[in-house]
This record gives sequence, structure tokens and C-alpha cells, in this order.
Amino acid sequence: MLIPKKVKHRKWHKGRARGKRLATRKNSLAFGSYGLKAMEEGWVTSRQIEAARRAMTRSIKRGGKIWIRIFPDHPITSKGAEMPMGKGKGAVDHYVAVVRAGTVMFEMDGVDQKVATEAMRLAAHKLPVKNKFIFDEGI
Repeated sequence: MLIPKKVKHRKWHKGRARGKRLATRKNSLAFGSYGLKAMEEGWVTSRQIEAARRAMTRSIKRGGKIWIRIFPDHPITSKGAEMPMGKGKGAVDHYVAVVRAGTVMFEMDGVDQKVATEAMRLAAHKLPVKNKFIFDEGI
């Protein structure tokens, strides 16, 4: 699973004004001809990214090329069950990628559009955000 080698701070704040802003970068296709674009904001865990990647790879039968445009670098902490209030912030549990509306999460090339559409549909079922299939108009 994807995990950062090193982060500047071990524990981060959640972040302010979640869901209020649109993506200003990673909002168009850069590598492939087909893509999966997020239509709403959310946290995508490294497990969900890996599950989507596996679904796409198996669907295209290891043909073509897949690019993952998001990376989980935001640490999420949690405290143990039945912990009393107080006693500080919990330990880092997992990492998430913060995805804003309009972010292209996955790209694909080297397969025809019908195959790519089906692969992205299978990957979309693994993700916690609403998304849509996009493609390059020049093809």
C-alpha cells in the first residue's frame, strides 16, 4: 500500500473548510487519454487507491498503462476503543489522500474507450467519492 517515506510533521490537523473549494491543479488529463475525475471532496485511503488500481489492472488484463495521480500523505490518527477523554492525540492509524472536487485521480492509455470505461467503472465502485469518466476529445 502507498505510504509516505517521511512527513514533515507526524500528526496533522484535519484541515479547515473541507468541501468548500474546487481543485485548481490536477484537474485535467496530463498523461493518458482516459481518466476518472472526482465530483465531490473526500478522503481516499491508501487501501481504497490500491483496491481501485487492482480492479483496473485486472479489467484491462494487464494491457495499457495506468497512472495514479493522487498520493496518501495526510496522516489520520485514532485512539483505542474505550479510551477515556483526554490523554492527548491518538497514534497515526493510516494515511489518506485529500481529494477536492474536480481532481483527476486515475488516468489510463493504451486501450480502447470501451475497455477503459468498464475498467474505470469497476475502480469507481472502490472509491468513497462520486466521480465520472472523462476522455481526451482529440482521440
